Amino acid sequence: MTKPRIIELLLVTTLPTMILAEGGLPDLSLVLLTLVGGTLAAASANVFNCYLDRDIDQVMNRTKRRPLATGEITPRAALVFATALGVVSLLWFALLVNVPSAWLTFAAIAIYVVGYTMILKRRTPQNIVWGGIAGCMPVFIGWAAVTGSLSWAAVALFGVIFFWTPPHYWPLSVKFKKDYANAGVPMLPVVATDRRVAVEMVAHTAAMIVCSLALVPLAGMSWFYTGVALASGAWFLWLVIAMLRRAGHPERGKLGAMKVFHGSITYLTVLFIAVAVDVFLPF
Repeated sequence: MTKPRIIELLLVTTLPTMILAEGGLPDLSLVLLTLVGGTLAAASANVFNCYLDRDIDQVMNRTKRRPLATGEITPRAALVFATALGVVSLLWFALLVNVPSAWLTFAAIAIYVVGYTMILKRRTPQNIVWGGIAGCMPVFIGWAAVTGSLSWAAVALFGVIFFWTPPHYWPLSVKFKKDYANAGVPMLPVVATDRRVAVEMVAHTAAMIVCSLALVPLAGMSWFYTGVALASGAWFLWLVIAMLRRAGHPERGKLGAMKVFHGSITYLTVLFIAVAVDVFLPF
């Protein structure tokens, strides 16, 4: 229910952000406290999501084995577990890190649970676009944990993840579009053609690359990060454009949506590793 694979990706963005905010390696105890608190908060949001979506999880092949869908865990137990994780995470940040990071953590949980799961997911094909803001919050939380405030550099990193989220998640939605259709969830691939989905993915990817390059002047990044951002961004854009070309010409072969999905994870990991490494380079 806590979806640890998703949490792992969130933490990949948090640590490099903290290193950039500090301009070096932050206090290791602060790093540990922030990562543990972030794990608790993300786990809370994910369990709330499972609780609220237990009806549609039962009819989707991808999710029908989740404990709430199978009845292995009762809704009441899940709700208590999610609430306890959320309360502990907020107290953890407020008492052990700082108050700004606690407020940002509260916002992240609220956006995912209320904004995405309760309001957007079943009502609009743009659900993952705006609901994805929750997945951008770890960079704000990590930055605030170190500095007690935010900066334009943090906003640029936020923008990278905001525009990365649709071309990351829509390919998965393409693969499981029948599942989402059966559950009545209007993910974009359910209500639009593959070509329309791919066109929007290209637009989001281009904006993502712009945000990644905006970090160069905002944070004083070196040629190393600049080169990695350009190369990795161009590579991922090529993957998305290739998907667009296949969407317009089915005779060219399978859409290759999952290749883009896995490529998106590689891109984000490489980019944020470059963020962290750049800080320690002597130029």
